[in-house]
Amino acid sequence: QVQLVESGGGLVQAGESLRLSCVASGSAFSLSAIGWYRQAPGKQRELVATITTSGRTNYADSAKDRFTISRDNAKKMAYLHLNSLKPEDTAVYYCWLKIGSTTYWGQGTQVTVSS
Repeated sequence: QVQLVESGGGLVQAGESLRLSCVASGSAFSLSAIGWYRQAPGKQRELVATITTSGRTNYADSAKDRFTISRDNAKKMAYLHLNSLKPEDTAVYYCWLKIGSTTYWGQGTQVTVSS
């Protein structure tokens, strides 16, 4: 089994930046795809960014050019750098990990962007 613990969320003003972190327990981290989702109040959870085992990244339109996903296999960690934040980025951000066909989720970390 895998457990994911996220941190780095907080309250910031528009235009500022945050770095979200996710640390994973268990084995096979280096064999997994990693990603970040977010869920705003009253809306469905949506994909923000993913990174494969080979380092290939994919971003939602709302995230490209502003957010950067990365991973450190030795530390079993994933990161999401949030730059030029906007009020519409306000959401709970969830770390996502996939091993084969099995997915795991973190508890989420709140990001609030004020105008």
